[in-house]
Amino acid sequence: MTKIQSTKTYDLEQRTLEFAKKTNGYINALPKTITNIENGKQLARSVGSIGANYREANEALSKKDFLMRVKISRKETKETIFWLELTEPSNEILKEKNLLIDEATQLMKIFGSILEKSK
Repeated sequence: MTKIQSTKTYDLEQRTLEFAKKTNGYINALPKTITNIENGKQLARSVGSIGANYREANEALSKKDFLMRVKISRKETKETIFWLELTEPSNEILKEKNLLIDEATQLMKIFGSILEKSK
């Protein structure tokens, strides 16, 4: 009997990378005001940290290390939502801001679920 593999795999590393890329595009499209520039810098740092820490979690040397990296990913996701909320997009990209906040909220819940199941 052959095993049927799904052509659609769920890869959280890839999902966090795509989220960071979409967020970077959003940052680049923001109106160039002083507050958007500064908030955009913080947003770029936090969104990149989500996926980087999750990748590190997958290479963890211990369960404790894994849990700490996932906690950091969840924390960075919360921070990303904060910086997204502070940005002031033009009307053309307001919908993108809301989609990014929705995706970040989903990621935060996924990381929380991983933590709960790993206890």
